[in-house]
Amino acid sequence: MHSYSDLKDKVIVVTGGGSGMGREVCLALAAAGATVVLGNRSEREGEAVAVAVRSAGGKAVFLRTDVARATDCAALVQCAVDHFGRVDGAFNNAGLQRAFNSADETPDEDVSDVIDVNLKGVLYMMKYAARAMLATGGGSIVNNSSIFGLKAMPRLAYYVAAKHGIVGATRAVALDYAASGIRVNAVCPGPIKTPSLDRVTGGDDMMYADAVPMRRIGQASEVASAVLWLLSSQSAYVTGSCISVDGGMSAA
Repeated sequence: MHSYSDLKDKVIVVTGGGSGMGREVCLALAAAGATVVLGNRSEREGEAVAVAVRSAGGKAVFLRTDVARATDCAALVQCAVDHFGRVDGAFNNAGLQRAFNSADETPDEDVSDVIDVNLKGVLYMMKYAARAMLATGGGSIVNNSSIFGLKAMPRLAYYVAAKHGIVGATRAVALDYAASGIRVNAVCPGPIKTPSLDRVTGGDDMMYADAVPMRRIGQASEVASAVLWLLSSQSAYVTGSCISVDGGMSAA
């Protein structure tokens, strides 16, 4: 992974930091010298990542966070401010997916839970992160959408709707703060090797490979590389963008 020396001593908030892409980003940020403030619904997983960061000589604070609750999002950002005085960046990664169903068979609770976590959670986090960044002169926000924020998939309308919403919200909020020193972008991953994908595939890494032009699924570290670039000053003229990390799927 590229060395992002400009992230040294930056304070970055990460949601869903306990596993998968969030965990990989936390570890990559720490390796770059950033201070990580991570939120996660699973206290066990979240604290384990914070311990791993500190054991490697980095700085990390964990706060149990349910991004579906605006108060939890506000508290996570305030935790960063209380401990370190500011927020320089945020990776809004927390998300979930439920069962594949046609629209008429999708349980109401699946629609509600996924919209609450995936979309409203990102909106809440952008609100409070931007508020903190305005107080200190700016920063960079990166939202985790999906290839399904750019295209559709059958039997997954509730998830596609949430991820499309993240793309739209990213672009709109980028315009809100383009002149205020706050950049807002999104990554749109394709199939990435994570515990979440393993639950869908049963661990079969080739299940989706044939649908990917590069003929393989991605690694969490490859998403982390894109996220760190967007958080860093190397992407200083990039805002309102949605970067596909999908092996070419969105181009097909």
